[in-house]
Amino acid sequence: MFSFWNIISTRTFYTIVLSLTVFTGLGGLVGNGLMLWLLGFRVRRNPFSMYVLHLAGADFLFLGCQTVFTILTFTQGSQQLYLVVVFLWFFTGLGLLVALSLEQCLAALFPKWSRCRPKHTSACVCALVWVLSVPLVLVPSQACGLLTGGGSWLTCFRYHVVSVICMFLLFSILCVANFVLLVRVQCCSQSGQKPPFYCYVLQLVPLFFFFGLPFLAYWTLKNTMGSLLWFFSFFLSIAELLACVNSSTKPIIYFCDANHRRELQRAWPRGGKSRFAEALEMTA
Repeated sequence: MFSFWNIISTRTFYTIVLSLTVFTGLGGLVGNGLMLWLLGFRVRRNPFSMYVLHLAGADFLFLGCQTVFTILTFTQGSQQLYLVVVFLWFFTGLGLLVALSLEQCLAALFPKWSRCRPKHTSACVCALVWVLSVPLVLVPSQACGLLTGGGSWLTCFRYHVVSVICMFLLFSILCVANFVLLVRVQCCSQSGQKPPFYCYVLQLVPLFFFFGLPFLAYWTLKNTMGSLLWFFSFFLSIAELLACVNSSTKPIIYFCDANHRRELQRAWPRGGKSRFAEALEMTA
């Protein structure tokens, strides 16, 4: 009887968590899709909004894949490939967040440099993050047999250690850059020009620490402590839900800023009128 109720409670728990993950992912897709539409087509981009645009794109891909794979997991069972694809977009978002935080930190420390920087620096950095994220995730995954199965434990351990070191360096840079930015902004709050998006960045880092870090920790420990499968299966469901909260909350933080809300208000009527006019022309 005790075992029966344990099974029922476990299934209920997973059903609730998976349902919350799907609904959170759907809400995040709407928010990040709105950011992609606004920053991609309706407002003039600057070097810093380029990072925000790419970050919204990475979060959109992460939430889309996570939502679809969660539904497939609930109906057909889990696959290792799901985790690899989802983590690829999650890790890309982490790299873009690090690049944005570092750029904001440099802009706060060296205002003249930020005004004299090469024109396409942001686009090149974003492209570099997208390109480098692929081997940093897929190569260890292949070595550990997550893509095709098999794989040597020693080879997996070597590649995984290199990948974990890179992730640790990225997270360390993120924390240091955020701390320096916070100190610089607080010290120069009365005088001096604050870098754009600094408030947005300062809120994203604690958000990632509380909601994104568990998913990163799961990926770090999974291939080295696979003997605790029962614990990692439980922890993965929670980590995926928290990661969805992390990616879904960013648009809310972005539009909480009054300037960004005004951008949306200015862009939305024009977009609505243009679509309405196109519909009239098609029906005429």
